[in-house]
Amino acid sequence: MSTIGADPSGSVAESASEDESVELFRVWCRRLRDGDRDALEAVFRNLHYPLVGYTVRFLAPDDAEAAADVVQDAFVRVWEGRHRLDPERSLKALLYQTVRNLALNRSRDARTRASLLAERYEAPVRATPAPDERLEEARMRALMTEWIDALPDRQREALRLSRFDGLDHREIAEVMGCSPRTVNNHLVRALRTIRERFEALQEDETIQ
Repeated sequence: MSTIGADPSGSVAESASEDESVELFRVWCRRLRDGDRDALEAVFRNLHYPLVGYTVRFLAPDDAEAAADVVQDAFVRVWEGRHRLDPERSLKALLYQTVRNLALNRSRDARTRASLLAERYEAPVRATPAPDERLEEARMRALMTEWIDALPDRQREALRLSRFDGLDHREIAEVMGCSPRTVNNHLVRALRTIRERFEALQEDETIQ
């Protein structure tokens, strides 16, 4: 199969409101179900890069190419099963769920341990920050990555899907195979843990 073209410059959905984006994906889903390849291209342009970023978390750090292959395979599967698509269900969640399953299967088949890439927290752009400020920002990014990595698996995945991939509770529930209420519980516990870690850090530094 030839590689589907992707446009890194942006997407239609990115410039739309949340409600408009949801409706846009419904329209694409209907068109996909009817065999419209232009709709497939549109969805690919919108989700290719976020999906690759999500997929690589389940693979080795040097497996970005493998992650792109997994995403490509996911789109092929969705296209081949297009007649079963339901426009009332989230197409975005379906694709995230598909790449998740494919990535985990790939790791198991290769007998490798699934590893999650540390999130990169970009500091706000400021004019020539002082060396001490840069060190503090780097320290906080490292601590935040450490705290997130230390969360239980399900809490960590829910948090990343919500905060970094922009999925809502219902979509996360579809990806993770649980209820929206369970997703909410995971997020509440994850955020509480991170807040407690941060408060403990502040308290320790105040004492010192």
